[in-house]
Amino acid sequence: MAEAEVEAGAGRRDVADPGAWREDAFAGRSRLLEGVRAYGLIVAMWMRSTMAYRASFVMTTVGNFVATAFDFVTIMLMFTHVDALGGYTLHEIALLYGASATAFGLSDLLLGSVERLGRRVRDGTLDTLLVRPVPVLAQVAADRFALRRLGRITQGLLVLGYALVTLDIAWTPLKVVMLPLMVLSGAAVFGAVFVAGAAFQFFAQDASEVQNAFTYGGTTVLQYPPSIFAKELVRGVTFVVPLAFVSWLPALYVLGRDYPLGLPGWVAFLPPVVAALCWALASLAWRTGLRAYRSTGS
Repeated sequence: MAEAEVEAGAGRRDVADPGAWREDAFAGRSRLLEGVRAYGLIVAMWMRSTMAYRASFVMTTVGNFVATAFDFVTIMLMFTHVDALGGYTLHEIALLYGASATAFGLSDLLLGSVERLGRRVRDGTLDTLLVRPVPVLAQVAADRFALRRLGRITQGLLVLGYALVTLDIAWTPLKVVMLPLMVLSGAAVFGAVFVAGAAFQFFAQDASEVQNAFTYGGTTVLQYPPSIFAKELVRGVTFVVPLAFVSWLPALYVLGRDYPLGLPGWVAFLPPVVAALCWALASLAWRTGLRAYRSTGS
């Protein structure tokens, strides 16, 4: 009788056990921490691999810096023929450019590797990640971590610094807080777009260029003022894929400019909320895509 009671108790969780509810409450958090830890370990491995060839790392980082710098050089060349673009000066556009480039650079550094997911789905190498006791997203995001992408971040920070030094901004505590908030929230929004695009590749398999249209293409759009674009495009990057919250709306608050589409002033403070919502949707899309995956050839 006693043995039967022990066996029955082994198959259920005793509600009187003070640790039972705690295990359920922190299961999700433990999974997240496990993923972050695994991501850090994989990134550290790739960084050690990269730094084993320091000269190559320096050259590729400088090359990445120079290649991305040509974007802003192009804008500067435009201003040798005009005084303003869409009513914005070179220094104001530099603020838009620097904020979006830095935010995208951070996201590309941390999560840019997920764009190669379609290739893993096609050749079946994703299966090797599924059998490991580590969250798949952490493995995919950290795979082939490219430290050379620091060149893009450095270039964006330099342009942002140039804008802040040359602009005559009436600084307030809220505007000071808005700068790091804009960059970090913008990086989170871009990161969510990266993950959502990777989730789409579970179904499309060869859709990395579609994803790039919203990531690389999105940051290019944000480097210019909204006043030069059609209202349909501005609505799309505000209400459909909310990239406007990366730099346009918070940067216009810092500059004291009117918002596009007649939006109210408080929307400039929504980037963290928008980033959280984007990540919730991207997480749902990722889980849906991962569940639908049936290995190569099926």
